[in-house]
Amino acid sequence: MIKYTLSAILCLALTFSSFSQKRIEPETQDITLANALKEQYPDDNVALVSSKDDVTFGMNKRDGKVTVMHHVSENMINIDSRADIQIYNFYDGESTIEEFQIRFKNKKVANFYVKDEAYTSDDLFHNDSRVKYATVDFPLKGYRYLTSIKKEYKDIKYFTKLYFNGEYPTVKKTIRIEIPNWLDIELKEMNFEGYDIEKSVRPNQKANGKIHTYTLKYAPAMYKDNASPGPTYIYPHVLILPKSYTLNGNTVNIFKETQDLYNWYKSLVNSLENDVSPIKDKVVELTENATSDEEKIKNIYYWVQDNIRYIAFEDGIAGFKPDEASNVFTKRYGDCKGMANLTKQMLIEAGFDARLTWIGTKRIAYDYSTPNLSVDNHMICTLFKDGKTIFLDGTEKFNAFGEYADRIQGKQVLIENGEDYILEYVPSSEAEFNKEQFAYSLKLSEDNITGTVDKIFNGESRSGLLYYFNSLKNDKKDEFLEYYLNKGNSNIKVSNIETSDLQNRDSNINIAYDVDVKNAVSAFDNQVYIDLDFDKELSNFMMEERKTDYIFSFKKDLESTTRLEIPQGYNITHLPENISVSSDNYNMSVNFTKENNVIIYKKQFRINNAKIETIDFEEWNGFINKLDALYNEQIILTKD
Repeated sequence: MIKYTLSAILCLALTFSSFSQKRIEPETQDITLANALKEQYPDDNVALVSSKDDVTFGMNKRDGKVTVMHHVSENMINIDSRADIQIYNFYDGESTIEEFQIRFKNKKVANFYVKDEAYTSDDLFHNDSRVKYATVDFPLKGYRYLTSIKKEYKDIKYFTKLYFNGEYPTVKKTIRIEIPNWLDIELKEMNFEGYDIEKSVRPNQKANGKIHTYTLKYAPAMYKDNASPGPTYIYPHVLILPKSYTLNGNTVNIFKETQDLYNWYKSLVNSLENDVSPIKDKVVELTENATSDEEKIKNIYYWVQDNIRYIAFEDGIAGFKPDEASNVFTKRYGDCKGMANLTKQMLIEAGFDARLTWIGTKRIAYDYSTPNLSVDNHMICTLFKDGKTIFLDGTEKFNAFGEYADRIQGKQVLIENGEDYILEYVPSSEAEFNKEQFAYSLKLSEDNITGTVDKIFNGESRSGLLYYFNSLKNDKKDEFLEYYLNKGNSNIKVSNIETSDLQNRDSNINIAYDVDVKNAVSAFDNQVYIDLDFDKELSNFMMEERKTDYIFSFKKDLESTTRLEIPQGYNITHLPENISVSSDNYNMSVNFTKENNVIIYKKQFRINNAKIETIDFEEWNGFINKLDALYNEQIILTKD
């Protein structure tokens, strides 16, 4: 019913807007439309009555590049009492913003101050990225602005996709693409399933070509969920795959096949000088006392991890061209491409076969069957040794040799191989590879619980802890360990901490310590009430008000066993009930058993695929509710 009502209101509103509007203030139909949109999109304060992407292509004959003009025009309406937003657009060395206009609904220019400045963010360095933006205020419900932004891409390679969803909900979204006959381009429709997207193709009356038009009504805003899958998995979009163009009777390939994409990548690599003279002495230093090839490789790989600071060059040509190895070595910082190139050159200098490797992390849904610059967002180094293929990612601090971060596991890679290329896949690990094993041996001591604890960390649970620990200043490390082990709880006293070598990424982390817990035991008459769980993992970890899968940083596998000695003269009169749940994505269980005079409390939490899917949410939330109730329940002992 609401959609029918909105359609009628929209038609009326567009009819009114076709006349020359003399007033800027909202009219009756604007307020009515705003109220209806607010009812449908209660979490948003601004909506788009219409949003249109117009895309046209041109040819720069001087340098033989296909250009793109992308014009976005939007009719914005405030659906709240008031709203303040920013209208913005990014550009870089490969693009320009030709028009950036904001007008009132009567089409007169709204003189908002438009800023144009370099774009930076925490710990990232965007080589040539800039942003043009204006802060816009909507003083009343139903207030409107018309925006028009024209962005030109100097090279079609950098124009990769068009989304139907955006920052704000949209009543009518239109994507219109004019393709001339001299341009061979594929419009690959991604994630269209479940959306009523109308599509038409008709001859271009003004030029020799075709016009492709897509229309989607009532497109919600992109979800604001944290830890969600990458947008290429979720939202409908058109992937732009330029194949070739014809000029003066000659056909020139752009990215017709994966080989073309590789050729362009390789041309950027071939333009590097890679003067290795600055790194020679360091390679000798790292390898001269090594007793095996593996030790030499590790010394180089770990040196890059530990001594090169990662920053990101994300835009323009710097987003695709590696920095010179000597530059990265001298500056002691670089992006993934620069770090991969330095790793490669140092290994080659040491006598090994190392290659640059392009890869898209798990945030990207594509593989190299769709040659497009958005297929990858990362670069690593591949080592071929004794018939084995080993991947090295210098950006993964404290990642052990032969181990791979979950974000690249199972992903296809493009490995340089002279004029050809090699396609491989990064091996995947099971959740057990990242196992955390906790063992508590406890007893009651007056009003406290005392005992010993042993914890073992493997895989990414180990590397993550090592990275964080070693990022701290030396005078903070002991303080961090104590805080980490007692969870910041002043009732838990941690002492006599012993650890394995917290600099060694090749071995599991072992931490042993004594624990003394206050306020975990209370006694009334002949009964003792015990709160046995100090960690309470996943407490309140509910999937509420989410629209997307929850993605963990890596696959989880926790096994925690607590053994509590029952004092002589006491019997167990209450233990919480055992709980469990299982699906393709997780296996979770909590169990209490009694063995002689010992209560054994065991938790096993395994997240098999590093995600909780939306179809699991109801079951997952049911388990977490039971888990929270269990955490709040006490063990009861009664004196004989």
